[in-house]
Amino acid sequence: MSQRSLPADIDETLALLGEGHYVADRSLATAIFLALKLKRPLFLEGEAGVGKTEIAKVLSQTLGRDLVRLQCYEGLDVAAAVYEWNYARQMLEIRLAEAAHEGDKSKIAADIFSERFLIKRPLLQALEPNPKGPPVLLIDELDRTDEPFEAFLLEILSDFQVTIPEIGVIKAAEPPLVIITSNRTREIHDAIKRRCFYYWVDYPSAARELEILRMKVPAASRDLAQEVVAFVQRLRGRELFKLPGVAETIDWADALLQLNQTSLSPEVIDNSLGALLKYQDDIQKIRGSEAAKILEEIKLEVQTARLHASLSV
Repeated sequence: MSQRSLPADIDETLALLGEGHYVADRSLATAIFLALKLKRPLFLEGEAGVGKTEIAKVLSQTLGRDLVRLQCYEGLDVAAAVYEWNYARQMLEIRLAEAAHEGDKSKIAADIFSERFLIKRPLLQALEPNPKGPPVLLIDELDRTDEPFEAFLLEILSDFQVTIPEIGVIKAAEPPLVIITSNRTREIHDAIKRRCFYYWVDYPSAARELEILRMKVPAASRDLAQEVVAFVQRLRGRELFKLPGVAETIDWADALLQLNQTSLSPEVIDNSLGALLKYQDDIQKIRGSEAAKILEEIKLEVQTARLHASLSV
């Protein structure tokens, strides 16, 4: 896909996301538009499974830019995230110089610390010129890293550059489009947040989640989609260890289709809860009488809504 210009306003941002099959509300589209317009990183925080990572993927797809992804984890360091030297090639170069009796050590040292011996990791790759335009840089689940790693990001997020002692400063000609996500398993330092446009991604309303499901799982019947969304929305009001996100809603609807279901029943809910809930304690809490009770409530709710709709015609 060829590169596209950035959206000119919020409506264009909504349309752009829609092209990537991402259903966003206006406040989220506003945050994305402002981050792009102001050339600031967008910091997205929220529960796992609400669609934070997907935003970076959709922007990459719809804008025709490369996606450079840094998946964060505990112990992530500069060598894995920014750059490291290719020590094996450097040693080989030194041996070859020795074999050729090249005695100028300062020249050898300057040569082996040149860019051709540099292994570029995602953060450095994102700063390089790209014929498709600045890439979308996704720094995913920053809260999984150790706090000291955040310090490495400050120079990149504020000046879009990295400093390599042996070479100097490498600065992006055009800043990448940066999306940072966090599941809030720990607080991210204020210094990072100050450099970003912040947005909390919440669970969607029932209407928006139904729209997402109809778009992502179009083969699901209207009854099934409505019941799945109503069931998931009720689960989010329960005290569970891990509430289901939008990703789980889509997975569950897909699983129900594989079981050739056109609507929910107590038995099929009990047998498929593993697509929706990921902890045994949560499954035990919902399975059986609780699931049947929720299903009875939503069946009555759906029937009442249809009755009102038919009377208003």
